[in-house]
Amino acid sequence: MDSPVSGPRDLSLWLDQVVADGDPLTPRAPLDGDCEADVVVVGAGLTGLWTAYYLTEADPEVRVVIVEREFAGFGASGRNGGWCSALFPTSADAIAREHGPEAARALRAAMRDTVVEVGGVAAFEEIECDFAYGGTVTLARSAAQLDRARADADAAARWGDEVTLLDAAQARERVGATRVLGATFTPDCARVQPARLARGLARVLERRGVQIAEGTTALRLSPRAVVTDHGIVRAKHVVRATEAWTARLPGTGRDVVPVYSLMIATEPLPTSVWDRLGLARGETFADHRHLIVYGQRTADDRLAFGGRGAPYHAGSKIEGAFDRDRRVHAHLRAALIDLFPDVADFAVTHSWGGPLGIARDWQASVGLDPRTGLAWAGGYVGDGLATTNLAGRTLADLISGHDSALTRLPWVNHRSPRWEAEPARWLGINAGFAVAVAADAEERLTRRPSALATALGRFTGH
Repeated sequence: MDSPVSGPRDLSLWLDQVVADGDPLTPRAPLDGDCEADVVVVGAGLTGLWTAYYLTEADPEVRVVIVEREFAGFGASGRNGGWCSALFPTSADAIAREHGPEAARALRAAMRDTVVEVGGVAAFEEIECDFAYGGTVTLARSAAQLDRARADADAAARWGDEVTLLDAAQARERVGATRVLGATFTPDCARVQPARLARGLARVLERRGVQIAEGTTALRLSPRAVVTDHGIVRAKHVVRATEAWTARLPGTGRDVVPVYSLMIATEPLPTSVWDRLGLARGETFADHRHLIVYGQRTADDRLAFGGRGAPYHAGSKIEGAFDRDRRVHAHLRAALIDLFPDVADFAVTHSWGGPLGIARDWQASVGLDPRTGLAWAGGYVGDGLATTNLAGRTLADLISGHDSALTRLPWVNHRSPRWEAEPARWLGINAGFAVAVAADAEERLTRRPSALATALGRFTGH
């Protein structure tokens, strides 16, 4: 394990670039004693920022206070893979089994529209966040992965999604990776520099009069009030927008688990290399393995690449030291070179990570209890960059009392079961990671779809 983070370069490439842009990440003033608001939001990540954005869009007079322990964009919002995608952690098939096919189609349509909405807001508010609507190429590099690619393409049309099966030549034309047998392509994803998006939204909110109290720790969320280490904020509505950090709050320690995803980024690569690697249209990329990997070509011509594989830490611990795991970062570099041997001689300049939130049934949710005024959103399982926007729009409608198409989507007011107590939680989650690794190894050996993966899919809500 590496030492804890010490500055923006260690937090992420994205936050390091924000500092280079001239934003020193100096925390805003903390809360100055007790105050009142119409809405208090706990967490200045994208969920909280989007919620405040749409509340103030609908009613410029609404009083919103955001309390944040660190600074806006400190968590997953400033460290993620930069995929503004229509992905949702629960499959459309699983949503349809519980809520019916029309509800599943409505949610899929809302997610596709959300990608466009994020780009539209960024353009309207003049937030320079490297938004490029390039879609996603998901490579198939084994016979079993090609089977999954075909199945994904066949199933997509049922839910209104556009997923095209590419042959090997078509896939290599977009992504110059090794051992490519084919791929799927969906246009419903944009490459984004996420920290620039989060920091830009925070500046927009300040101009609208929203108070963002940084360096302010929420100690307890209760109906109509949030108790912090700098005073109490009393409000009609309290929004919990803490994602993985929900595990630290009293009373919600088993609502989600914080699971780490880690990333690396290379130095800027020369044009001669990019001529072979492709990604010329701002595509994001992954492959159809079970242990998730994801990447993008950044606006300054780096390869940013991440994946799962870091262990879950007992007791839902979140520590800065967990962001930097030499073993996992080495595996990521090896996986990147396996995909793109041309990058082997180029330096990795940034290595980082952070926790994401997972609910027990792998279902993200958003909701409001009208009796208490307590609202929440989260459990995005790493698919949050776009989903936070949908959450913010939905929370604004719920809080404002608007009966809209968004408030009738099937994830609204969904209640996930709580996670098991330790040590069962630690054993189960890390066993799931081991099964994903074993399933990929099984497929490499047998060249057939893994039987282990079927059991894993049931566990993850697919």
